[in-house]
Amino acid sequence: MSVYCIADEDTVRGFRLAGVAGEAVASPAEAAEAVRRMVASDAPGMLVLTDVVASEIRALVDHIRIERESPLIVEIPGPDGPMQGRKTLRQFVQEAVGIRVGEDEET
Repeated sequence: MSVYCIADEDTVRGFRLAGVAGEAVASPAEAAEAVRRMVASDAPGMLVLTDVVASEIRALVDHIRIERESPLIVEIPGPDGPMQGRKTLRQFVQEAVGIRVGEDEET
């Protein structure tokens, strides 16, 4: 499955170091255009967006998730960590599995 990252410059740079193509965006308009272009191309099987980018274009992200089977859209925390009020990956795992994973996080 091919993966494509649309995020801030630092996140995209990190994904590129791991061999994942991506595009840095600086505004909601740039993000929306990049997502539309990638969805129209049917190229990536997975789009990785930072939670900040996804929140800026939430209506578009939700529309794609509802109307299309692919690409899979995955939201990850950006360089500053998860957005205020969002659960961390550890919290999601703890809720899904029902056991504590690692050390407690500060809230």
